[in-house]
Amino acid sequence: MPEIETERLRHRMLRPEDLSDLMSIVGDSEVMTYIGAEGGIALSRDEAEDALTKMIAFWKQRGFGRWAVVNKTTDHMVGLCGLRLMEDTPELFYAFAKDVWGLGMATESAKACLRYGFEELGFDGIIAACRHANAASIRVMEKIGMRYEKDITYQGVDAVCYAITRDMFVVDDSKYLVTRD
Repeated sequence: MPEIETERLRHRMLRPEDLSDLMSIVGDSEVMTYIGAEGGIALSRDEAEDALTKMIAFWKQRGFGRWAVVNKTTDHMVGLCGLRLMEDTPELFYAFAKDVWGLGMATESAKACLRYGFEELGFDGIIAACRHANAASIRVMEKIGMRYEKDITYQGVDAVCYAITRDMFVVDDSKYLVTRD
């Protein structure tokens, strides 16, 4: 399975033993403010375990998905980032522990995942969506070159949708290394 290394981060496959680290993210109601149909509802351990199992299975079924994002300095999982599908369209998804908010890790990670989607998976376009009030996520989408596309309602949530095409994506000199087991 592929892994991505950036300047500060390592993107590796999720595994069942990541449950406790995952809980530090999805079990935090502040982190979950803009995630999920309810928003602000922390996941229980059982719900997190179910989500983890589904993310691992998605990789096996589709050949892509969300990675565990590990801070290379601390060797600690600080987030999730990768690609999933929204109605058969590749969608960028990211969620990070609040202790790393504001450090640029979401931007660094998201940019690497877009590059992976275009260069390794051959996607022509990728979208990302978030609630209108999630200004931090909108900033991340704009920093990585995504552009506002439209307002949407998805699974009962009003959101803003951004998009980028392969032709719009700009590869820079940021560290980006893909390895496979």
